[in-house]
Amino acid sequence: MDFALTEEQLELQEMVRDFVAKEITPYAAEMDRENHAREGLMEKAADMGLLNVCVPEEYGGMGLDSVTVALIYEELGKGCAGVATSIAANSLASYPILLAGTEEQKQAHCDLLNEGKLAAFALTEPGAGSDAGAVSTSAVKDKEAGTYTLNGAKAFITNGGIADTYLVFANTRKTGGIRGLTAFIVPKGTPGFTVGKKEDKMGIRPSNTCELILQDVVIPEANRVGREGEGFRIAMNTLDNARPFVGAVSVGLAQAALDCAVKYSKERKQFGQPIASFQMIQSMIADMAMRVEAARMLVYKACWMRDQGMEFSKEAAMAKCYAADTAMEVTTNAVQIMGGYGYSREYPVEKMMRDAKIMQIYEGTNQIQRLVIANKIIF
Repeated sequence: MDFALTEEQLELQEMVRDFVAKEITPYAAEMDRENHAREGLMEKAADMGLLNVCVPEEYGGMGLDSVTVALIYEELGKGCAGVATSIAANSLASYPILLAGTEEQKQAHCDLLNEGKLAAFALTEPGAGSDAGAVSTSAVKDKEAGTYTLNGAKAFITNGGIADTYLVFANTRKTGGIRGLTAFIVPKGTPGFTVGKKEDKMGIRPSNTCELILQDVVIPEANRVGREGEGFRIAMNTLDNARPFVGAVSVGLAQAALDCAVKYSKERKQFGQPIASFQMIQSMIADMAMRVEAARMLVYKACWMRDQGMEFSKEAAMAKCYAADTAMEVTTNAVQIMGGYGYSREYPVEKMMRDAKIMQIYEGTNQIQRLVIANKIIF
């Protein structure tokens, strides 16, 4: 068991930390108010190589291991969970292609990411959240033309309004259900494919979240990822791969809130002394620190197991679930420690608390994670 980071990992961590300190943290409150990322930020992130961290070396990427990617997302989460979400969505949208795509699909998709483009993963619908089998977007095949026609709508899609390529899940069976779920690549600008309303969210506001509308969208059969009916397996495997990284963003968010609370407790005086000297505050800070460190270790373990080629579905669910719950608890306690100031937008912890809530919801609610964990243990 070796918990030490390599020199390369430490250098990369420091580079991302500097980027966050310069380009994200100072503008986090402004981006939150304006409900979008600041102009040029994603281009700068692309220049840093942050948009293609999942791309293997053979397709022009750095071929980073999962622990290193987790380190990157943790640092991004410290600066702004909304920005981290938009960047991490590139990985989420890439795993279906990397797991089940053809060589041509993998190369074309990775080329886009290497050029600094954004991608979106489009599974959720107004009537299909945790129940992926309820996806009603249809895909009708024209055998003679060698095409599929897609019709339907997607909801709550990260990067929905700004992506250049979309991984869309649709059903090829008239009766629906998971056996017909199929994945397709839909490029931006495809006729009939439009962006609907942009969501006005409670948290992660710099992250672009939109609905997508598909009206007689015709795409070639070559844009199908995997076989017909293989989409459910692809989606579940994709979420397994992505969940530790949601955990990593959650850890970064929780660590940032803890740091704010500790700093404030040393500066704030009541009854003639810093509140950091009060045992109740010390107890809260100790509990917060233990939760953050435990969450970090769960994330690193899940990532390590993924890198070893081991079965890690249970550990991925544990990492995501525990880290998300930790982010919610730690940010809430940070607000409590800072009292009225914590509740004010003068300090960043109220934003962190709002951001933390989505960690328990997206990429599989924490209730679903507990079902995954229980099923892996029991059955």
